[in-house]
Amino acid sequence: MPEPEIPDEYLGDYARILGEVAATGRRLTRDELENRRARGRAAAEAGFQLRALVGLHLAATRAAWPGADATDPASTDCVLAAVEQCVDSFAEGFERAQRLTVRREEAARREFIDDLLYGRSDLGRLAERATRFGMRLSRAHAVAVAAGPQAYTEADTAPRQVESALLARFDGREFLLTTKDGRLVCIAPGSQPDVLRYFAKQAHAATDGGRVAVGRPHRGPGGVVQSYDEALVALDLAERMSLDDPVLYAADLLVYPVLTRDRQAMADLVRSQLGPLQQARGGAEPLLKTLSAYFDAGCVAAETARRLALSVRALTYRLERVHQLTGSDPSDPMHRYTLQTAVIGARLLDWPAREL
Repeated sequence: MPEPEIPDEYLGDYARILGEVAATGRRLTRDELENRRARGRAAAEAGFQLRALVGLHLAATRAAWPGADATDPASTDCVLAAVEQCVDSFAEGFERAQRLTVRREEAARREFIDDLLYGRSDLGRLAERATRFGMRLSRAHAVAVAAGPQAYTEADTAPRQVESALLARFDGREFLLTTKDGRLVCIAPGSQPDVLRYFAKQAHAATDGGRVAVGRPHRGPGGVVQSYDEALVALDLAERMSLDDPVLYAADLLVYPVLTRDRQAMADLVRSQLGPLQQARGGAEPLLKTLSAYFDAGCVAAETARRLALSVRALTYRLERVHQLTGSDPSDPMHRYTLQTAVIGARLLDWPAREL
């Protein structure tokens, strides 16, 4: 497409200034320089390209040049200095307007994402604003959240590195990337899981091995909030359950919210099944840790002993002690499910560090 024609109003009295400079050798006045900055700002707000605007000034310079005494080196030098001043002031105004526009756009984007993640705005209005950022909230979207060893802002290296990697592979209107509460947050259409998978890979690397959680896709403005909440819950679960996976999917962790939906019932189970472990020497923590490792190792004694840096004989003694105190045998399939559920509940409820 050809570039739109630029009106002469952005040149203003440029030709007159050059003519006077050629005749008198004067420099531009303060008012003239400010006028050039104002025209630069107006041109930026009108959406014209700086390259085309500079070209317009150079073309006007050629057209006005015959008015100068081309045989006088001093006159030529004065005109070129005036051209430099005019273009420099014009570009300064143009760049200031662009920076202001970028700041406004960034503020609007930040406000939109905040409202989107917390559902603080009217849903209809939110959907209208979403189109400005290439989102159709009637469709399903999913949210991924990355947490690293430190809190991040958008000005930090890690978010900028992740954004550059995503932009190199995907259209910038296919995702929204920001930081929230020190974490990296990426919102993408549910129909494009590759975006969030790639985000997870890049965020894990950029945050020096940080953990990433991905919520399930949900429809509508409220769906983004729901997916974001699921990702946060997954990160919290990973911390409580000491999960090692660098990337967690909320869809794979649905059993844990189910188990804690009735918190009182789970607390009763933990107290009844694991409460007696508090009678052991050293309290419940060592035996609880043993049970957790035993179940994580698939109830294989040799692997459990290796993970705990124990001999198989010492591990067997601990498991027998659990049996004595609780009346449930960890090696018995009939007792195993109840014990394992209670151990998961203890992790989720932070027992025995926290009283139930």
